[in-house]
Amino acid sequence: MSTLSIDVQRAAVEDAAEIAAVHDAAWRYAYRGILDGVELERMIERRGPRWWAKAISRNVAMLVVKVEGRVVGYATLGPSRMRALPFRGEIYELYLHPDMHGVGLGRRLFEEARAALADMHLDGLVVRVLAANAVGIGFYERLGGQEVVGSSEKIAGRLVPVAVYAWPPVGRG
Repeated sequence: MSTLSIDVQRAAVEDAAEIAAVHDAAWRYAYRGILDGVELERMIERRGPRWWAKAISRNVAMLVVKVEGRVVGYATLGPSRMRALPFRGEIYELYLHPDMHGVGLGRRLFEEARAALADMHLDGLVVRVLAANAVGIGFYERLGGQEVVGSSEKIAGRLVPVAVYAWPPVGRG
């Protein structure tokens, strides 16, 4: 009998290349057909290992999920950018390598990010997801998120519809 090692921890600079690889694969999986292909590749290219190392060294709140010591997902989080809403925390990004979908790692990473926000005294949380991203929408709905508002985001000069999902503070509903 063998035991599989799965850990969620704060990202370290040494994780930058693996985070970049997860970002590349996850964004292609999530946004191909939603965003213009050329622009999508430009967006991905901007976030190489050096970009991630710089973000980590600037103390961006970032968690990684590792399987057998290899980064297979990441989440970035912090104060909500949607100040008009009564939710103080936000998960800015949560992505898994597409090969890791459906085995519970996304849920685990989400719960760890939610706990980290609570530890930062950021009660309640929101997540913004492109409205055309059916996989992302389904994931957040299965986790109990409630769509609280629709919005849009300018990407490559085009307004793209965004759904905002929210969760109450941990332990309060």
